[in-house]
Amino acid sequence: MLVECYDEKGAEVYEIIIKQIFQDLILGTSVDDLKAYVNPDDPVFVLAIKMRKTSKAITFEEVANLTYMKNDDKTMILIDNENYLPNILKELWKRFSRDEIYQPNRYQLEIAGDHTDLASIVVDDPHSNLQRRIYDAVFRILPEGFKIVKDLSTEDIVCVVATDELIKDAWIEKAHEYIDELSEGM
Repeated sequence: MLVECYDEKGAEVYEIIIKQIFQDLILGTSVDDLKAYVNPDDPVFVLAIKMRKTSKAITFEEVANLTYMKNDDKTMILIDNENYLPNILKELWKRFSRDEIYQPNRYQLEIAGDHTDLASIVVDDPHSNLQRRIYDAVFRILPEGFKIVKDLSTEDIVCVVATDELIKDAWIEKAHEYIDELSEGM
């Protein structure tokens, strides 16, 4: 972790703030590295965070069996892994009303019609979940009043430039330097 600031005390304070927020959100083990640039004279805050690799996205067919019952014209869904049931229901509720989904027990769901095409739908994406948690941390870390935010994030690096005035090209260049350094593992 590097907090770059001409004021050493200010850098120390921000390092403490960042560590505390990461501890509160249980993000310490999910982040490979972090770089921050703070300049109170030029009201800017640049923050770049490299996420650790996550497991792959989980699809419907990996945690449940979908079978179309032609005689009854319904799709039977048998849950293999109950841990994903809330995610499965959330995805189904996006597509169907709650009344259309019949749940006779905790491992079985039924929907009228042929819906075997649901098999490839993602029910859990650890990368997206981690990214969302890191954005939560970023917006807790940013100084209050810095309402102008430019997101320069890449696939595995969350990077923002924040200020309370117009964003300068030099700040964006600084953010790109951080992204390059984190990508190379410096």
